[in-house]
Amino acid sequence: MENTLKVPTMAEFMAQGKKPEVLFWVGCAGSFDDRAKKITKAFVKLLNKAGVEFAVLGTEESCTGDPAKRAGNEFLFQMQATTNIEVMNAYEVKKIVTACPHCFNTIANEYPELGGNYEVMHHTQFLKSLLNEGRLKVEGGKFKGKKITFHDPCYLGRANGEYEAPRDLLKKLEVELVEMKRCKTKGLCCGAGGAQMFKEAEPGTKEINIERTEEAIDTGAKIIAAGCPFCNTMMTDGVKNEEKEGEVIVMDVAEMIASAQDL
Repeated sequence: MENTLKVPTMAEFMAQGKKPEVLFWVGCAGSFDDRAKKITKAFVKLLNKAGVEFAVLGTEESCTGDPAKRAGNEFLFQMQATTNIEVMNAYEVKKIVTACPHCFNTIANEYPELGGNYEVMHHTQFLKSLLNEGRLKVEGGKFKGKKITFHDPCYLGRANGEYEAPRDLLKKLEVELVEMKRCKTKGLCCGAGGAQMFKEAEPGTKEINIERTEEAIDTGAKIIAAGCPFCNTMMTDGVKNEEKEGEVIVMDVAEMIASAQDL
């Protein structure tokens, strides 16, 4: 089959006495959520296209512990984190790429004090580095000239200061990038962070994701570009709430590059 995705595991690499260039940390959303699985597949297609030797942990990967920690369960977080660190250190992992800013932030900033020291990249940063090295071409294709707005994920933007990588990739797609009035350092959360994703609404007049989606729709953009599976879900729900499914779609930056290339 031509369209079979090649996704080797760390165990397979180790059995051959080899090490991959990078470990792709899939994350819970990217593994189990039907919408986020599409982002995972798009990113894998791009890695294969660029000839990157990568591997996943497969069944050895567990939740990073981000939702547990944000919800206040430090004990559970440390259990999950130390298990993951033991697995990765056994494989002598050096470099990690993930499509989830929550996993990115947790592994990069909270694993070191538990003995997990790795170079961690968000998938937009990694794709940009592949572009700079000439291993990946990013062209407009079907998105050329389309009006697009980018929603900054909190854990990529404000928490880790990365605003440019996703925007640089979108510019390479030759889109018309329009910013929301709250963006970059003043960006507004989609409402899912801090384990709020799994919590019932609190008293109030409007959900955060509705507020944020309205800001995105007000730009006149036909595509809301995201860089986080949680943001993707929240903004998609917002679009449905506004009954704009026929006009506005939410896509991950990786999905846009993969579909511009018809991968």
